[in-house]
Amino acid sequence: MSKPEAPTPPNPIATAAAQTSSNVQSGVANAFLNNINQNTPRGSLSYDVTGNYGWTDPTTGQTYNIPRFTSTQTLSSSGQALQNQNDATQLALAQMAGSQANRASGILSTPFAPGGGAPMAGNAEWLNQVGNPVSSYDTGGQIQTTLGNYGQQQSTFGDAGDITRSYGPADNFSADRLRVEDSLNQRLNPQLQKDRSAIEQRLADQGIRYGSQAYTSAMDDWNRQANDQRLAVTAQGGQEQARMNDMAAKQAGFQNAAQMQAYQQAQGRGEFANAAQSQNYSQALGAGSFANAAQAQQNSQNAAQAGFYNAGNAQQLARNQSIFNASNAARNQYMQEQYQQRNQPLNEITALMSGSQVQQPNWLNSPTSQIATTDIGGLINQNFAQQQQNYQTANANWQSTMGGLLGLGGKLAMMSDERVKENIVPMGTVFAAGEDGIRKKLPISEWSYKGDPARHVGPMAQDVEKVDRGAVKEIGGIKHIYPAKVMGSILRAA
Repeated sequence: MSKPEAPTPPNPIATAAAQTSSNVQSGVANAFLNNINQNTPRGSLSYDVTGNYGWTDPTTGQTYNIPRFTSTQTLSSSGQALQNQNDATQLALAQMAGSQANRASGILSTPFAPGGGAPMAGNAEWLNQVGNPVSSYDTGGQIQTTLGNYGQQQSTFGDAGDITRSYGPADNFSADRLRVEDSLNQRLNPQLQKDRSAIEQRLADQGIRYGSQAYTSAMDDWNRQANDQRLAVTAQGGQEQARMNDMAAKQAGFQNAAQMQAYQQAQGRGEFANAAQSQNYSQALGAGSFANAAQAQQNSQNAAQAGFYNAGNAQQLARNQSIFNASNAARNQYMQEQYQQRNQPLNEITALMSGSQVQQPNWLNSPTSQIATTDIGGLINQNFAQQQQNYQTANANWQSTMGGLLGLGGKLAMMSDERVKENIVPMGTVFAAGEDGIRKKLPISEWSYKGDPARHVGPMAQDVEKVDRGAVKEIGGIKHIYPAKVMGSILRAA
C-alpha cells in the first residue's frame, strides 16, 4: 500500500475556453431552431443568414464566427394590389378633407349663441312652493311607570336543623382495622417463621448455598406465598373497616333525610306566601298595562295624522321636481342639436382622413426550442472535486492503517488470531519482506475482538505466518504476533 498522490487541478483558462465554445455553439443552434420561416394566404415571412460576425474571446483569444439573420416580409399578389389601391384612395380622401376643412372653417368662425329660441331652464323657486313638514305631535298622555306596593316577598324561612356532614370516629375506623390485622398477624407470623426455617434447613440439607441461584429462587417462592398471606390479612382488616364505616354512613343518611323533610315543609310555606304576593302584583301590572295601551293608541293616531300631512307635502314636492326636470331636459336637448350642427363637418373630415387600411398578414407565435448549454466548466470542476475527495479518502485510509500499525510497535506480543475476532472489514495490503527476503503482500483489516465493540486496525496472525513465521507465537492455543518484528518486515520492504 503506497501513499496516494493528489490529483492535478484543471487549467482555468482551458476550462473557460471549453465553456465559451459550448455556449457559442448552443446559441447558434438555438438561433437556427427558432428563426422559423412562415407562409400565410396574405404573405410570407422569411429569415436568411446575410453575414457573419467575428467575435474574439478576450480571455483565450479564440475567434468565433456568429451568423447574422435578416427578416423579410412579402405581401401576396392580391395584398400588394390592395396596398397600391389604398395609397391612391388615401390621397383622394385627403384632398376631399381639405375642401371640407374650408367649409368647416366658416362655421367655426361664427360664435355660438343659442339665441331666444332655446327653451327656458327650470326655476329652483318651484321647489319652495310646498308647506313646511310637521316635526312634532301630541304624545297622548303620561305613561304609567310605577305600581303600588303589594307586600314584601318572603325570601327566608325557618331553620330545619344542621346537616350531618361527617360520621364515624376521626380516624375513620382505622384503629378497629389495625386491631383485626394485629390479631390475624399474631396467629400468622409464628407459622411463617416456622415455614421459613424449614425451607432454609431443607436447602442446607440439599447442599444449596446461600446466595446461589437455586437458593434465591426457592426463597422467592416462599416470599411470594408469605406476601399473599399478609395481603389476605390486610384485605380482612379492610373489610372490617368498610363494614363499620357503612353502618355509620347509614346512620348519618337517616339524620339528613329527617333534616330534608323539615326543610321542604318550611320551603312550601314560603312559596305559598310568595304566590299570593305575586298574584296581587300581576293584577296591578294588568291595570297599568291597560292604561299604557290606551296612551299608545292615542299616540299612534296623532302620529298617523302628522304623517298624512307630510305625505301630501312630499307629493307636491315630487310634482314640482318633475316640472323642473322636464324644463331642463328640453333645454339640454336643444343645446345638443345645436352642438351637432357645428360638430358634423368636423366628423366628416375625420372619417375622410381615416380611410381604409390594408390587412397585414398575421404571423404565428411559433414555438421556441431551447437547447440547454452544457455546463462544461461545472463538469470539469465536479470531476476534479470527485478526484480530490477520492484522494482524501485514500490518504485518510493510508494514514489510519500506518498509524494503527505503528501503534503496535510498543507491545511485546499481541493476540491477533483470526478466530478471536469479528466484524472483519478488509482495508488493503502493505508490502512486507518475508524470511527469504522477497516482498510479499500482507492484508490489513479493521476488526473488533469478540465481546468488545472497540475497533482496531492490523493484520491477522494467520496472514503474518505466511510472511514471517518468527513473528507469530501460539500462547494458550491462541496465535499472537510480535508487532516489532512485523513492523521490521514492513520497513525492510518499503
